[in-house]
Amino acid sequence: MSKRDYYEVLGISKAASEAEIKKAYRKMALKYHPDKNPDDKSAEEKFKEAAEAYEVVSNPEKRSRYDQFGHAGMGGAAGGFGGGMSMDDIFSQFGDVFGGSNPFESFFGGGQRGGRRVNRGSNLRVKIKLTLEEVGMGVEKNIKVNKYVGCDSCDGSGAEGGGSFSSCPTCNGSGRVTRIANTILGSMQTASTCPSCGGEGQTITDKCKNCFGDGIVKDDETIKLEIPAGVEEGMQLSVTGKGNMGPRNGVAGDLIVLIEILEHPELKRDNNNLFYDLYLHFSDAALGATTEVPTLQGRAKIKIDEGTQSGMLLRLKGKGLPSLNGYGQGDLLVNINVWTPQKLSKEEKKILEKFKDSDNFKPNPTKNQKGFFEKMHQYFK
Repeated sequence: MSKRDYYEVLGISKAASEAEIKKAYRKMALKYHPDKNPDDKSAEEKFKEAAEAYEVVSNPEKRSRYDQFGHAGMGGAAGGFGGGMSMDDIFSQFGDVFGGSNPFESFFGGGQRGGRRVNRGSNLRVKIKLTLEEVGMGVEKNIKVNKYVGCDSCDGSGAEGGGSFSSCPTCNGSGRVTRIANTILGSMQTASTCPSCGGEGQTITDKCKNCFGDGIVKDDETIKLEIPAGVEEGMQLSVTGKGNMGPRNGVAGDLIVLIEILEHPELKRDNNNLFYDLYLHFSDAALGATTEVPTLQGRAKIKIDEGTQSGMLLRLKGKGLPSLNGYGQGDLLVNINVWTPQKLSKEEKKILEKFKDSDNFKPNPTKNQKGFFEKMHQYFK
């Protein structure tokens, strides 16, 4: 695979000054830093690619040779640099770009690497309201969040123009101070975070006028959320790195998304199953009919058998909600309710009176119960 032009990689012109090259590389390295992009191989490759480009164009001799002959003129000087060196090798060689001996320590900390503190931003919480249809299909939502983001004026460093750092005189750049106390048990040594630099190992000589040295400012960001199908009420989803940005090129916190499910006008949810109360006309239950019921995909026709009893359950297989883990689909259960008229005219009463003595209109609980429980057993077995 052919290498990209080094100037293109850094986003600079061939006439760029030393300061412009340094600033461009610093911006690229911070953007694709492994601590900011955990488990992202693409970002890691871009991080190494930027280091390889900087290794050449920041060196006057190599830059002259590259300008004249391109990649062919580099020979072994840089071909394979990005892939052949470890992260610590890169940081050791170009630590001056970041204002410290090792940006793993001075900017990201990596937990306790070098004893320096990680500036991690706080988590943010938002609530997302979903319809039952959106739960059934899964949905992509774009939300606007007001949060702390990196300051553009100083590239998130907190220093005016992205530079002007000095090693902390209190801890000599280590981020920690050591104290020795004499006790009856002998000398005891304790280490703690440096009070002068807050564990960062460096101080800002000239603070950015836009963020006042914090490296972060408040701004709106539109975030795309991928909500999977099958989520439930009260569930929390975490979006890594979309919370508040940490001060001075720290690591961003997470965005916690709380799920709220809006009530459906006709359907009720029970885990992955849906329930619908169907009210039937007395004559439809007796004679049989075809009617429609709501589903998440639209309305579906169902057949009502002759003699259908109130309380029966009809099952529409696979018309419920999908399982969140992708295995299985719930059902839609239709609960039959035979509507009994509450007001009858004299003529209607006379007609019904004629049927009272008919054996076909006399209740048969044993037969009716058998039919109901058979259907229940068939569904739940």
